Amino acid sequence: MQFDSKRFVGLVDAMPLVSIDLLLHDPEGRVLLGRRLNRPAAGFWFVPGGRVLKGERLADALARIVRRELGPAVPLQGWTPAGAYEHFYDDNFAGVADVSTHYVVLPHVLHLEWGTPEIVPDDQHDDMMWLSVPELLARDDVHAYSKAYFLGR
Repeated sequence: MQFDSKRFVGLVDAMPLVSIDLLLHDPEGRVLLGRRLNRPAAGFWFVPGGRVLKGERLADALARIVRRELGPAVPLQGWTPAGAYEHFYDDNFAGVADVSTHYVVLPHVLHLEWGTPEIVPDDQHDDMMWLSVPELLARDDVHAYSKAYFLGR
């Protein structure tokens, strides 16, 4: 089935999307962030993640998103659910006027025990970096929704 952008804008306008964010910690306790190219939140540093697709089980979505966003060096096992969050944006992926975006986000956490993998940016990020929690909380260019995971909100 081919992606129908116009139809998807209608869905974004009518209902929330379900997504999974990845809170990947290296052995030093740093968290992986990518600078987003796409709306919403374009230009901000954000934890990697992606939408759950229609008919996709959460475990399958998690595996797909880990592989797409992080590559083969990051294990598929060991991820732990970290609650549920809501993200509200005034804009949308297509930049269509007067269409906001609402995500119900199911973040998952993984603490790597050894090695910090080099993560290559995908087509949704122009750069990736590892920051300590105090560093990411102090930066204005880290999105508030990513910071919320580490503030307990």
